Amino acid sequence: MFLIFGLRTRVTRSGVVTAVCRHCGNQAAQVISRRSTKFTLFFVPLIPIRTKYVQQCSFCGVESVVDADEARRLPVG
Repeated sequence: MFLIFGLRTRVTRSGVVTAVCRHCGNQAAQVISRRSTKFTLFFVPLIPIRTKYVQQCSFCGVESVVDADEARRLPVG
């Protein structure tokens, strides 16, 4: 009997915010995205393992992790 299991990460884009980048210091569009990783069994996502929010600068491309509360408070447009 074969068991097929693994992890699958799904990235959903929450929105875009204009803010100052934490890395380069330029005011540019910051893309907010949610990454949720789930345990899969036979290609069916079952158990959520981890969820994190990431902010990516459109000017320099650096990604920084954002708290869930901060991601919800950002004025996404």
